Amino acid sequence: MTTLPAPGPLDGIRVLDLSRVVMGPLATQILADQGADVILVEADGGDTNRVMGPGPHSEFSGISLNLLRNKRSLDVDLKSHEGHAAVRALIETCDVVVATMRPQVLVRLGLDYPSVRAIRPDVVYCQAQGFPLESDRAGEPAYDDIIQAATGVSDLLERVTGTPGLMPTIFADKVCGLVMAQAVTAALLHRERTGAGQHVEVPMVQAMTAFMLAEHGSGAIAEPPVREAGYPRILTPERRPHRTLDGLVHMLPYRPEHYSRLFATAGVADAGSDPRYVDLRATIANADSLYRDVRAVCATRTTQEWLDFCREAGIPATRVTTLQEMVDELPIAEHPVTGWYRVLPQMANFEATPGGVRRAAPLIGEHTHELLREVAPALHQEESA
Repeated sequence: MTTLPAPGPLDGIRVLDLSRVVMGPLATQILADQGADVILVEADGGDTNRVMGPGPHSEFSGISLNLLRNKRSLDVDLKSHEGHAAVRALIETCDVVVATMRPQVLVRLGLDYPSVRAIRPDVVYCQAQGFPLESDRAGEPAYDDIIQAATGVSDLLERVTGTPGLMPTIFADKVCGLVMAQAVTAALLHRERTGAGQHVEVPMVQAMTAFMLAEHGSGAIAEPPVREAGYPRILTPERRPHRTLDGLVHMLPYRPEHYSRLFATAGVADAGSDPRYVDLRATIANADSLYRDVRAVCATRTTQEWLDFCREAGIPATRVTTLQEMVDELPIAEHPVTGWYRVLPQMANFEATPGGVRRAAPLIGEHTHELLREVAPALHQEESA
């Protein structure tokens, strides 16, 4: 793997990663991609994401090859005296601790915020779990499925399809992972300004409630409510890609002039005087019928013809891309253990410090001796013996 000269804007920040599965590891992947030295504490056979689906090696799923990149792996038993001592020594050197274990487990291991703060007073401690720490449900296990069901996702799908369901992606995990990464950098900025660390809590149900109701609170946000919860334009089952003569296109003629030009071009009578799109409020209110009419129009031309028209008319549009097509477009790099693999992009580009893949995803415990030499020489000697 090529070493990049500019590691990213978080160069010099060290993060202790006490998270598992995808939510926390996604947050720390973002921090690592942006230059932080992320130390992943693994035990009991390694992180769960290493076995989530097929992969090229017994320690690497396709998921983990990107999720664990730019991190160092420490394999210790947190329940043992030696493992606990090693982690305490690491905490002294860490700016950030990210934890997604259940609160009672963190307390039992002596890795809750008060215990960590006693070791590193200015630490930024980011803790995420299903429900708020002050709630009766704080200690309950909560995976993505549970949080989706608890924050309106299943209700939305039932209203659109007639059947309650879940998004076919780990929706809540990834949204909350993004929130965690942003919250950590905000807390680091606060520490830079004040010198003080802090406890940052990301309850998944709270983060997802804010996320889901940003638009779906809609008319129900007013008190008293003027309409039930849910944003109608998004909830119509007509909101979907459309068939063309040779494929699929998704176009969004959002503004009144978009609709009038589209329908006029397609030869629809009275395209310039339809009251359904007399103004923006009307287009939103009539989205259901307008989407149906757009679908009928789309069937008269090829995908490329519609893309050319929309580009010229200023109408947002795209060809529908499959998951496999997205994978096929990714760059290829060589992992020192598994061989060639596809590299997922960073989520943000930084002009001054571009970041990138500085370290390939590590084997379980690959950096244990290296890290113990750095922070606990005596422990390293015991480990080596």
